[in-house]
Amino acid sequence: MLVFIDDSGDAGFKLDIGSSRFFVITLLIFDDELEAEKTAVAIKELRRQLGFPEDVEFKFFKSKHSVREKFLRVIAPFQFRIRCLVVDKKKIHSAELKNNKNSFYSYVIKTVLKHNDDSILDAKVKIDGGGDRLFRRNFLTYLRRELNANDKRIINHCRLVDSKSNVLIQMADMIAGTIRRSYDEDKKNGTHLKTIIKKRIQDEWLFR
Repeated sequence: MLVFIDDSGDAGFKLDIGSSRFFVITLLIFDDELEAEKTAVAIKELRRQLGFPEDVEFKFFKSKHSVREKFLRVIAPFQFRIRCLVVDKKKIHSAELKNNKNSFYSYVIKTVLKHNDDSILDAKVKIDGGGDRLFRRNFLTYLRRELNANDKRIINHCRLVDSKSNVLIQMADMIAGTIRRSYDEDKKNGTHLKTIIKKRIQDEWLFR
């Protein structure tokens, strides 16, 4: 089982001066490694068809609407599952989560992986992420400690990767952006885009 994780929105809580109200964590899950490879090939082929250089990264909020739609239509036929956690930051009251971006980020990723209805087991997990070396090490240790037990192991292997070199992390970004856009009432086309991948959404959990 392969799981690719990316987010949309920001971890800030200054909602009155530009922080996003909604923060979305998306799990892109493949139960078959061959299907993941086929999907990656299709994304790379789309990049060629669009005339983009090979080092161009698909990012939802840097893409035109037409590119977003083409991307989603290319991936939709493949066999994958989407689980996502949508956080309305107006509903968060914990001082630790509101004042420490690393704590907030770590907590929401742990939460969406942990509450998976036993649909994620012994998975190879790749997460889009940078940050300093100490945070990266502590973050991965935290996930293993919180998610793995003697009788059930959610994570087999977990690492942070550069999205520029991984088109399936880019796919997770495009899906996360699509889902968050559907919650932005002042934006157009969000609901339309989500309908393209709706059948792949296994769980869309609004965290309050």
